Amino acid sequence: MDMIQTSGPAHDKGAQHSLSARPVKMAARNVRLDYYNERIGQRLKVLDGIDLSVYSGELLSIVGPSGCGKSTFLSAVDGLISIDDGQILVDDQLITKPGPDRAMVFQNDSLFPWRTVTQNVMYGLEIQQKMPRGQMLDRARSLVELVGLSGFGDHFPHELSGGMRQRVNIARALAPDPQLLLLDEPFAALDAQTREFMQAELLKILERTQKTALFITHQIDEAIFLSSRVAVFSGRPARIKEVVTIDLPQQRTLSIKQDPRFRHLQDHIWRLIEEESAKTGMQTHA
Repeated sequence: MDMIQTSGPAHDKGAQHSLSARPVKMAARNVRLDYYNERIGQRLKVLDGIDLSVYSGELLSIVGPSGCGKSTFLSAVDGLISIDDGQILVDDQLITKPGPDRAMVFQNDSLFPWRTVTQNVMYGLEIQQKMPRGQMLDRARSLVELVGLSGFGDHFPHELSGGMRQRVNIARALAPDPQLLLLDEPFAALDAQTREFMQAELLKILERTQKTALFITHQIDEAIFLSSRVAVFSGRPARIKEVVTIDLPQQRTLSIKQDPRFRHLQDHIWRLIEEESAKTGMQTHA
């Protein structure tokens, strides 16, 4: 499948070449999934032969028309739902159920209101019981600091802003040290200014932790800013329409959104989604 390439500095092209030389962290092979609606007695095809690889240390975003199956695919990668055909592997291990090698971050922070920030971050570690409590506490505190919440460890969720709560949510997901971070529109509930700030913060966090991430979003500019590649899903049933290489400098600042190359990529991806939305009559999301 053709991938759009934009002209840029030689070191950017080298960065894209080095990406494909990395180990594959997650591989989806001919993934198919149907949903059976008992009320109307019909089977709905949701995923129709998804082939997609995510390289180690990469953030790959998935965009597509509303309702095309992006979140369903992410849930399948997490092992929350079973696929009907094909394979999903993480580090060459077949995924059949949820596991500690993956962590999901949802749109709503879903923090425990009776727990402090540090206690919320510790939750997954307490479930696993793989280290002494003192070590759990040290890890939780270091992650609170990592996500920029130093001094807020003893605060409760209701005392935090929306962006701060999502930082806690990300820290909690990172606590068990997953190999793959799955983010399902994590910034959708935030205001525009906070959302842009959190995009930059997420890149810093992933750079420091060297985690691999799969990111779902309706926002094309968000996908381009965060990603090394963007996978565009077709309308339902979802197939890979195109995987777009984001040939921009690896070090991203918000000012890059004004770069003509950024706008070119944005227009290209928008046209791909618009084509799919026109086929199904669905509303598109910019």
